[in-house]
Amino acid sequence: MSVTDLARPAGERRPGPGTARRPGLPRAVLRSLAVLLRHPGAALSALWIVLVVAAAVAPSLFAPGDPLAIDPAARLQGPSLDHLFGTDRLGRDLFGETVHGTGRTLPAAALATVVGLGAGTLLGLLAGFLRAATDLVIMRLIDVLLSIPGLLLALMLVAVLGEGDTLDVGIAIGVAAVASTARVMRAEVLRVSESGFVEAARTGGARWTRVVLRHVLPNSLGPVWVLTLLLFGEAILGVTTLSFLGFGAQPPTPEWGALVSSGRDFLGSAWWLSLLPGAVVALTVLAANRVSHAVEERTGRR
Repeated sequence: MSVTDLARPAGERRPGPGTARRPGLPRAVLRSLAVLLRHPGAALSALWIVLVVAAAVAPSLFAPGDPLAIDPAARLQGPSLDHLFGTDRLGRDLFGETVHGTGRTLPAAALATVVGLGAGTLLGLLAGFLRAATDLVIMRLIDVLLSIPGLLLALMLVAVLGEGDTLDVGIAIGVAAVASTARVMRAEVLRVSESGFVEAARTGGARWTRVVLRHVLPNSLGPVWVLTLLLFGEAILGVTTLSFLGFGAQPPTPEWGALVSSGRDFLGSAWWLSLLPGAVVALTVLAANRVSHAVEERTGRR
């Protein structure tokens, strides 16, 4: 392999014998989709996630009508064809509340994922590429974040940001997820930075910004893509947990954690109030984890 080949951008370099590099983000996405088609369990999990996202975008397609409409004559009725998830203590349709609550929980979880991945990727990239004092300072900050339990850190941040908005909860969960993402990204950047094509680009006089944007960053994003759905599932669980504790959306706004919390006083007589919204939360988190693990298994066998 010539120096010219080594100095090619990541997407243009000719593959040579023995060069096993992890793909950049676009190729990782395509391979992830191929994995889903080969694994029925992962495909069903992906389908569930698509349905949940669709419910967040257009809840009226799944549950038309006002989810907060009160019907005292129908209070605390069990699941039936008229009310798939039953009704709550005010006669409101629990299925409609759960579907419309998706529009509060998922955006907060998506915001948490964006914050965690964005900030973590940036910190890991700077730490792994610049090294020296920058690496030392950033990794000590990461160590401090890792020393605090994620839920406790999120609670502290929510107390600072305020407790009246689910998006504030999403930001808090995202900050708590920065440390794990930064460590993964830093490890990948350190590995890619030692590659021959990066060294050749540096030797050829390429500016450090070009080296980072054209060589290091695209070839370090594969594991971050795998981590995305895993963090998304953890973010849903974190947002729901804080909402269950009374943070985030306030009644009567439907939200998954708030729905589970509102039914805990009726577990003996109306089990569906907490169990069915909680089952939706559990299925969504498990589906995200299943898809993430399927993609991770595939990338680990390359």
